[in-house]
Amino acid sequence: MSTTQKYRFEVEVSTHFLEEQSDPEGGPFVFAYTIDIRNIGEGTAQLLRRHWVITDAMNNVQEVRGDGVVGEQPVLRPGETFQYTSGCPLPTSVGTMKGEYTFVTEDGDTFEVAIPEFLLSVPHALH
Repeated sequence: MSTTQKYRFEVEVSTHFLEEQSDPEGGPFVFAYTIDIRNIGEGTAQLLRRHWVITDAMNNVQEVRGDGVVGEQPVLRPGETFQYTSGCPLPTSVGTMKGEYTFVTEDGDTFEVAIPEFLLSVPHALH
């Protein structure tokens, strides 16, 4: 069985604008995002690192790399889900995030799991 068949993960994202932490007059605009990482494969793996590409409405790109997520490096066995919530301030009322997680298998092999691009938007900013 190949690594891609044995190690499969699904990433789902939901977002929320944090009006009380934002400055609608000139930014920043603060967003929360909740991510569910579900192991839909047959092997156990640990999330080691994250890499984010954050783009605001003026096409300014910021890359963020770091160990784990919210201070954790969760181990996900087949069928398990890890959920966490984090935040992102943007200078504009609309932006996007995408990236990847780096996982390590029990055998020490690493692989990437894509985080699909998602929208950060103040309600009614896009018509």
